[in-house]
Amino acid sequence: MSGTHFFIEESTMDILSDYLLEMDTDGYSLILYINPSNTEFASEIFDTTKEISKNLKEWIINWSSAQAPRLKIHTVRVMLGTFLLITIHIPFQLDNNSSNSQVYAQTNDKFNMSYLYFGSPSTHVDRVLRTNNSLKVVSPSYFNLNENGNLELTPLLDSNFINEMHNRGIKVVPFLSNHWDKAKGIKALENRDQLVNDLVVAIEVNNLDGINIDIENVTPAQKEMYVDFIKQLRERLPSDKEVSVAVAANPNGYTTGWQGSYDYAELGRYADYLMIMAYDESSYGSEPGPVASHDFVERSIQYALKHVPAEKVVLGISFYGRYWNVEKGIKGNGIHLTKVQELLSAYENTITYDNKYQSPKAVIKVKAGDPPIQVFGKPLASGTYTIWYENADSIKAKLMLVQKYNIKGTGSWSLGQEHSDVWMYYDLWLNSKYFEDINQSWAKDEILTIVQREVMTGMTETKFSPTGTLTRAQAATVLVRAFKLQSLDQEIKAFIDVPTTHWAKENIDTIVSHGIMEGISIDTFSPDEPLTREQMAMLLYRVLEQQPSTSVGTSTFTDVESGRWSEEAIHKMTLTGIYKGYPDNTFRPAKSMERQEMATLMNRVLDKNE
Repeated sequence: MSGTHFFIEESTMDILSDYLLEMDTDGYSLILYINPSNTEFASEIFDTTKEISKNLKEWIINWSSAQAPRLKIHTVRVMLGTFLLITIHIPFQLDNNSSNSQVYAQTNDKFNMSYLYFGSPSTHVDRVLRTNNSLKVVSPSYFNLNENGNLELTPLLDSNFINEMHNRGIKVVPFLSNHWDKAKGIKALENRDQLVNDLVVAIEVNNLDGINIDIENVTPAQKEMYVDFIKQLRERLPSDKEVSVAVAANPNGYTTGWQGSYDYAELGRYADYLMIMAYDESSYGSEPGPVASHDFVERSIQYALKHVPAEKVVLGISFYGRYWNVEKGIKGNGIHLTKVQELLSAYENTITYDNKYQSPKAVIKVKAGDPPIQVFGKPLASGTYTIWYENADSIKAKLMLVQKYNIKGTGSWSLGQEHSDVWMYYDLWLNSKYFEDINQSWAKDEILTIVQREVMTGMTETKFSPTGTLTRAQAATVLVRAFKLQSLDQEIKAFIDVPTTHWAKENIDTIVSHGIMEGISIDTFSPDEPLTREQMAMLLYRVLEQQPSTSVGTSTFTDVESGRWSEEAIHKMTLTGIYKGYPDNTFRPAKSMERQEMATLMNRVLDKNE
């Protein structure tokens, strides 16, 4: 969480004890901390039986706006200790001196484009529409190369589609590809003068918005020609027409092979952006492995940023997987994510999520007599197949890298291969909003931080459920992730209510093996039972009891009686500053833990450990 504190004038100190200005993707939010001694002011806000008075609301808005008149403050949260008393939304108003009519929040939106390769013009509009307005640019396969390296228009070029996209505010920037044909790619770069002329004419005649160059599998010998090709395009096309380049991911900094044909720095001088093809880490002909592991993707971004400004780096995300069956000679064939889902629904399978690679892997068994399913027109024969692919967790992990490195945005290969559920969360996560139900939470920033730390996740693709009850299974999972606990090599007695298919089975076994949690009886764990504040204090006490603590004061709560089973744990966790009580000097030990409370606690623990 980042924010700025300001000096409080004496005239305001009787009302406020502190306030904090925080920047987010929508502008700024202001947190006001009420002086606990001003009971009249606090009680007026705290009285939930009536609406806050108009005068008081106006005072809060006017005072807040006066502290930072040039900033777009959209929300004011009034706090009394750890209690959120009220949230006030300030209507957006343009600066009278500004000529910009665009809403402020839109200026921070990350860029998102996608390629259109599969399907026909009749399906393309529907594929764009199901992205829930997430795309700024769509890049259809309109431009190919012939044997001489000259421009060849494809049958997909469709004026109706172009017009429809323009009506919806989406740019159409087709890609030019040699489709991995080295000879065509080299010819094209050698004949680049003529190719530039033809492209400029085709873009103008067809009312297109630019060009994305996707010439692959050429060599370092063509590196300078490649740069000159992009330079000529930039010089010949109007400035409002896009010129972008799809470049090979190069996490290892290779200067040979096809990776060596891309001079990132020089291409970046003339291109609007470089679309990093951060996929095919494992590809056709390779041994089984992830299409795009987290480390591979992150190092690809890091390499790009050594040569190109962040605002010119676009991260490519794969909407496909690859599958292997060594016995049948299948080594890394491509497969749509929609087809992966179909196979998993039809055949016996085992799915694992590799935490090292942050990629899912499925092993499916197609038995004789199973219903046949075709992959790219060929029925999948009986046998065992290994599939590495992308799912919501792996895609979200990649989207978080966009914010981590503050790059321009993302591209994807290719539209129509993804499962439609992707668009439920894609735009939110791309713009680090993550969940639609946390804006009113007092712990919004804590939630975003703990999610970025990959310790907690949402209850659904778009909801975190901040006030939802934390269950015992959830607590076990969070603690295992936070402290990176590994299962001890010992036999764990099975709980009758935690079958092998339970989503938290592995984490529950791990936390029990460490003696941090135990069942509520010999054979029952009660994974869905709520966890109380004192129970969580005890769990943290068990985890941290061997670690040194620094006293920050005394811990005395009116509702934690002497001799209570959790007294020592509550006392120690309060002394370390991990737990805090309520303004009325209570701890409320039997109160169920909320998910937003857990997010806050775990951030405090991890901050101290760091």
